[in-house]
Formats: sequence, structure tokens, C-alpha cells
Amino acid sequence: MKWALVVLAVFLLIVGYAYVSTINGPITPEGRLAFVKLANPDMYPGHLHSQMLARFANESGSKSILVVHFAGSSNYRNYKEGDVEILELAFVDTQGTGAEGATNYWDSLQIALYGVPDGRYQYKTDGKVFNNLDDALDYLYGIAEKNGQEGPIPMYWHGTARKDNPMFAQGCGFPLFFDIVRKQYGIIPAFVYTFKGMLLPYFKDPYASFELQHASELQNYYQEGMINFK
Repeated sequence: MKWALVVLAVFLLIVGYAYVSTINGPITPEGRLAFVKLANPDMYPGHLHSQMLARFANESGSKSILVVHFAGSSNYRNYKEGDVEILELAFVDTQGTGAEGATNYWDSLQIALYGVPDGRYQYKTDGKVFNNLDDALDYLYGIAEKNGQEGPIPMYWHGTARKDNPMFAQGCGFPLFFDIVRKQYGIIPAFVYTFKGMLLPYFKDPYASFELQHASELQNYYQEGMINFK
């Protein structure tokens, strides 16, 4: 019983430290947005996931919201969903295999523990490519400010997995979410908010049951271009 109380106390201290660390920061780390694509592109005005992001922003009282990705062919433009500014940021791993390649878990663990080596990642938003994260975020902060942003911007990782079981594969943007939280607030908040964020879509994504029940079908439809729309 005594050890259980000690473990609980340590856990509460860690969670409390993570929460306090982010109170006055420019970004509020939230978590994963969705499990699989329902249509492509899904960061597009009127798409269900885009509308979901706007609703999350309104619920938090924010005029902007950030969603992060693993860069593909998109220009990751920033756009309006209603009155909410949807901010998009994607990372390019110049030494990785791309979004379609196999995941190198050992490499991912080293990056999580020690950070991204200088020059390895590039960042894309609005079709612009930045060589460091600070410049990319400053660009997005400027857009949010023009839209009347006050206070921190909520941040989600896209989370859509193009293959494998989406309950385990954390999908698009997962490493960038961790990297941003780590750089802004430190390693402990990064782990706390990432683990918390993994659970988020089970409670906040209204399409979670459909996405999980039909994950393999939707992934195949995406790979074959059957859910593309303009």
C-alpha cells in the first residue's frame, strides 16, 4: 500500500509538472486527431476532420488550431474552416524513408530521447519550406495573430495511419507533435502529453468507431485513390 501511494504521488507530480510547464506557452498540446482517412485530402474546408478541428478550437475558445503532419505531396496550406484558422505544418525527414516507408523504431527512440539532429528535419507550410522549426512556427504564429489569436494555440497530430493497425500505428504527424512539445516544454511534458494524446481520439473523435471498424477498407480505398475528392 505504501509503495502504491509513492507511485501515485510520483505520477501526480510528473503530470502536474507537465501541466504547469505548458500553461503560459504558445501552444497547448492536445493529441491525436483521428485514426484513418475518411476522404483525401482530409485537411480541406468542409471535410469531417476539418470541421472536427474547428469545433475543437471553438470549444477551447481559440481562433486558430494547429495540425501537424508527415510531409507528402500536399503544400499544407493554412485555410479557414468557418471563422477558425486551420494551421498546417508538416515535417520532412531528410534521412528517413518517407510517409510510405517502414518505421525505424530504434531511430525513433533515439530522436525521442536526444532530439532531432541539426539539419535533419525540414518543415513545410503554405508551400514554403523552412530549415528549422522556430522559423516555421514563427510564420504560423504570425498567421494566427492576424486572425485575432489570443493565448496558446491548440495542437493535434493528424494521426491517420495509411497502413497497419491504427490502434498501434500512431499515424501522420506523430513525431513532429512530440518534437514540438519537447522543444517548447521539455522531455517530461513531451512524454506525458504524447501518451495522453494517444488516448484522445477514443473519447473526442465522433467517427472513431467507424474508422476503427472499417480501417483496413478505408486504408485500401486511400491507397487505390478511391476516396480522393476535389
